[in-house]
Amino acid sequence: MDEMQEIIKNYVIKEYVEDDTELTYDSPLISGGIVDSFSMVSLKRFLENKYNISIPDDKATPDAFDSVNKICALVREFVK
Repeated sequence: MDEMQEIIKNYVIKEYVEDDTELTYDSPLISGGIVDSFSMVSLKRFLENKYNISIPDDKATPDAFDSVNKICALVREFVK
């Protein structure tokens, strides 16, 4: 567990989890129905602002956003 995982997990819980669903770093966010395509756009914007990066649209795929761990891997590609 690292700080980035915690920040992203807490953001997802705060913004998108509407009940007491248990969320892990590998929980399916898109395929599990927690994050939809509209929410993915706001999540992308949050990540870009938080980490001062730009994620190309072709990299911001549902698969890349399907878990906290996958999101962390994506963000790390662009963090300098």
